[in-house]
Formats: sequence, structure tokens, C-alpha cells
Amino acid sequence: MTDQTGSEEATTEPGVPDSGALLGIDFGTKRLGIAICNEEQTLAVPLENYDLSVPHIDGPWLRQTARGYGCVGLVVGLPVHMSGDEGGKAREAREFGKWAAEATGLPVTWWDERFSSATADMHLDETGFTKKRRKARRDKIAAQVILQSFIDSDDRSAPPIAFH
Repeated sequence: MTDQTGSEEATTEPGVPDSGALLGIDFGTKRLGIAICNEEQTLAVPLENYDLSVPHIDGPWLRQTARGYGCVGLVVGLPVHMSGDEGGKAREAREFGKWAAEATGLPVTWWDERFSSATADMHLDETGFTKKRRKARRDKIAAQVILQSFIDSDDRSAPPIAFH
């Protein structure tokens, strides 16, 4: 199975199932935005933000969260450049995804997260929340945008479209 960037080796087999709840993750070096979708994989909703600590605490938290919601797979946002090329942050997200797959025992795939934070900001700007309240919700809304984009896609293995 390939992931959205077309990389064969990056996706943990057997791949993310086509039905069942998925956990969407907006990866950051300090914090994760977490979203979840329904079992039919039609609607993603923001769940929470999680401040990263150390692997022996983060792993059990992620495993417990995924199990508690009955998740069957993980979708990790992949920060690619506008050209579709991967840089250092994408490598970090891939490393995190591999770690998360091991920590939870669930298959993982990566999904293009370009514009997810900007889309989250756009939605949050419409709420009338204060800047502080918007910032507190941004990462989990970005995770929702990533996961919704994944479940809405007709081709979950398509590489990102290069913008020129």
C-alpha cells in the first residue's frame, strides 16, 4: 500500500482500514492535535490537544486514547512543501507516525496537511473567540481538517498535488 506521497515503504502494512474509527493527528514537536471520525468514516470531529512529554508517558496515553475510542488506524498529517517535496518536518512526522504505530499497534498512513492550519484558522476566525481561545483550539481543528480530507478523498493513496 502506498501513502499519499506515493512512498511504498513509509506506510505500515496492512494499511488503514476503509471502515472503523480513525484517529487523525496533527503532529507538532511540542503538541499533538487529535481528531476522530465515526466508524463509517464520513465525519471527523476535533477531540483534543495533547502536550508531548516523554515516550514512556506519551505512548500509553496514545494507546489508551485510540483504544478508548475503538480506533482501527491512525492518519498523521504530513507537512510537505508546496512543491510536494518532503523536508525535515515531514521526516519528523514520519518518525512520529512509525513510533505511534508501534505504541498503539495500529496501522498508520500519512496525509498531506498543507493548508490545514490555515483552514483551521479560517474556521476559528468565524467563531468570535478571543485570540487565546482560538490558539487553544487550532491544533485539534487542524487534525480534524487533515482527517476529514483523508476520509473525503476518492484516492487515499494519491500523491499530493504539486502547486506551482
